[in-house]
Amino acid sequence: MDKSERIIPAKESVYLDGPKPRINELKFAWHIFRQFIYGFRNLHFIGPCITVFGSARFKEDHPYYQSAREFGKRIAELGFTTMTGGGPGIMEAANRGAFENGGQSVGCNIKLPFEQHPNPYMHKWITFDYFFIRKVLLVKYSYAFVIMPGGFGTMDEFFETLTLAQTKVIEDFPIVLFGRDYFNPLLKAIDEMAESGTISPEDKRFLFITDDVDEAMNYIKNYVRKNYKVKPRKRLWWLFEKR
Repeated sequence: MDKSERIIPAKESVYLDGPKPRINELKFAWHIFRQFIYGFRNLHFIGPCITVFGSARFKEDHPYYQSAREFGKRIAELGFTTMTGGGPGIMEAANRGAFENGGQSVGCNIKLPFEQHPNPYMHKWITFDYFFIRKVLLVKYSYAFVIMPGGFGTMDEFFETLTLAQTKVIEDFPIVLFGRDYFNPLLKAIDEMAESGTISPEDKRFLFITDDVDEAMNYIKNYVRKNYKVKPRKRLWWLFEKR
C-alpha cells in the first residue's frame, strides 16, 4: 500500500475560495438542522443509554472485542440501552452483547469512504453525514461512557466527553477507560498536563480506569443508582410518536 492509498479520500473536492454564497451557507445550515431533528425524533425514546466507544478495527477473536461484547451484555442486564457509533469492531461487539441478551441496541453511524457500515446487531440506527452531529447524539442520551482502545476517532470522542464534563456542560457521568496497558501512556500525558497547570489536578477525578468488566459496571451502577431515578418518557399522540 503506497502513501496515497493510506489517505482517506474526501467526500467531495473542496476549493479554498473563501466564504460560500449565502444561499449555500443557508442550505448547509438547513441540512444540519434536519439531521439533528431526525436524530432527536428517532432516538427520543431509546434511553437511558450507556455509550461504548472504541476502535472499528478489532476482529471477533480480539480480547477487546470479547470484553466489549461482555459490556453490552452487562449493560442489558442493568436495564440500559447500549449505544455505539454503529460500525464494526468494538462498536459491533458492544451492540452484539446487548442484542443477543435481550437488551436494546442502537447506533449512530457515520458516512465514510471505508470501514464504517452498520453492524447487524442493532434494533435502530441512524447514519449521519457529519461527525459533530453524531457526537452530540452519542452523548445526549447517555448516563455513562465506556472508552475502549481505539484510534483518532475514539480519542476525539473521549476528549469531547471529558471536556463536556469538565466544563459542566453535562453532568459528571462515569467515564470508564478500559485497558490499563493501552491507556497508561495517555494517563501519563494527562498527569503532565496537571503538572504543567493546563488542567486542574481534580479534573482527573472524572476518569475511572480498569481492566475488569465487573469493576467497571459496578462503578457505573453505583453512580447511577445513587444519583438518578430514571423514568420512561411518555409518547405524545399529537406529535405522531408511535409505540
